[in-house]
Amino acid sequence: MFNKGNKDQSLSDLGSQQSAPPKRTAMKSKAPSILSSDLVLTGTIVSDGEIQLDGQVDGDVKAGSLIIGEDASVNGEVQAETVVIRGKVNGSVRARQVQLASTARIEGDIVHAALSVESGAFFDGHCRHSTDPLKDSSAAPAAAAPTVKDSPAKPASSSDSKPPAPSAGKTQDPLGDLEPPMAASSKSSF
Repeated sequence: MFNKGNKDQSLSDLGSQQSAPPKRTAMKSKAPSILSSDLVLTGTIVSDGEIQLDGQVDGDVKAGSLIIGEDASVNGEVQAETVVIRGKVNGSVRARQVQLASTARIEGDIVHAALSVESGAFFDGHCRHSTDPLKDSSAAPAAAAPTVKDSPAKPASSSDSKPPAPSAGKTQDPLGDLEPPMAASSKSSF
């Protein structure tokens, strides 16, 4: 019943069974990942394959191909080779091909190589064509928004449309104290 021959045979059977799962995972990678409508996800989703999103995502989504369903919503940045948006996106969209269905509601910027918009789609943001929208995705938004360090301080001059605040009577100009500290310090240095 228990002999050495059976033990060797069972080990060879295990070895042949272990080679089967790589074939199964290759088949699974072609099937889309479906996130159902009752799912609420907080965090980042990253996939090289296809994602069909019908629930709510509070975070960024990066995929090879992405379909956002009519009842779905994404609060974050979307990056993919191709994106079909039927639901809501509150954030930027970067994709080679972007399709906005008539039920789409986008509040954010779109960077694309090809864009199609159906009649009835809502889009509030900037749209920019790019030959490679996925390349260097983090540098473009930073360059578009100037920071306080980038903008030079406005020197006080006699051509300002606002009259100078009186020195003694602060009660006469209640808005005089609303000057930003940077502007107030530049006036005193001149």
